[in-house]
Amino acid sequence: MESIQHSHVQAKGLKLHVAEIGTGSKVVVFLHGFPEIWYSWRHQMIAVANAGYRAISLDFRGYGLSEHPSEPEKASFNDFVEDVVAVLDSVGTSKAHLVGKDFGAFVAAMLGILYPDRVASIILLGVPFLLPGLSPLQTQLPLLPPGFYMLRWMVPGRAEADFGRFDAKTVVRKVYTMFSGSLPPVAVDETQEILDLVDSSAPLPPWFSEEDLAEYGSLYEKSGFSTALQVPYRTMMVPSGLDDRKITAPGHLIMGEKDYIMKFSGLEDYIRTGKIKESVPDLDVTFMTEGNHFVQEQLPEEVNQLIISFLNKHCQ
Repeated sequence: MESIQHSHVQAKGLKLHVAEIGTGSKVVVFLHGFPEIWYSWRHQMIAVANAGYRAISLDFRGYGLSEHPSEPEKASFNDFVEDVVAVLDSVGTSKAHLVGKDFGAFVAAMLGILYPDRVASIILLGVPFLLPGLSPLQTQLPLLPPGFYMLRWMVPGRAEADFGRFDAKTVVRKVYTMFSGSLPPVAVDETQEILDLVDSSAPLPPWFSEEDLAEYGSLYEKSGFSTALQVPYRTMMVPSGLDDRKITAPGHLIMGEKDYIMKFSGLEDYIRTGKIKESVPDLDVTFMTEGNHFVQEQLPEEVNQLIISFLNKHCQ
């Protein structure tokens, strides 16, 4: 970890935090999700750097050590796409391999459509190739129960009140514990809040240490959750206008069989029937039998092997 270098780059007047290790022209950019930060990719960054790649992981605006937008309630996925373009420009690379996790998958997919000349390949974990508006699964939305966590966190003020009862470290502990399970978090009734589904004293997953939690907690203590609730949750249903566009870059989807996301209505069929290849024709899919939503932290050596093998196959 000591060999990872840290700096800031400018993106539309904001300073974005960038972590980096490795050198050379073969660049891999890692895109985090929620409740993650650059640190979520610590295992992968070191591994791909040792394999001869330049590994870069950023904190999106409003996350981690990056600056907040002046009006976080107006932040959008398009802003996050431009954050990545700014990073590519700042490090002097015209083209990069993208590795996206959770909502980082939305950003990677949009980049693959909007900036195809700058994307060498795309690897996604935890969320398949989807676009804001949840295309092509938007017809499944009415099937979600009213206490579904995403629906709760979309409501301005509700998640803020829920999260505000705890310090940042406890919020991350609860969310990490919930999202490590095989079922989506769902409140049983209107009186129950999502964070009440996990006791504050619940043990951490065995692959997530107290030191890891402290790292996350300190960074979310700094950044807060205002931008994190806006993107992804309050912009997730806003159509991107890109639904009829295909991703031409080669792709690899890595999903844990025990990832709670697999229980999202229609999602597993979307992957297993091959319908996903209508949007990403050149796609490999790997299911990890014991994998959960945080598979890159849970099973780092196996994930690293999959990533490096794919990168080597598609490296120009």
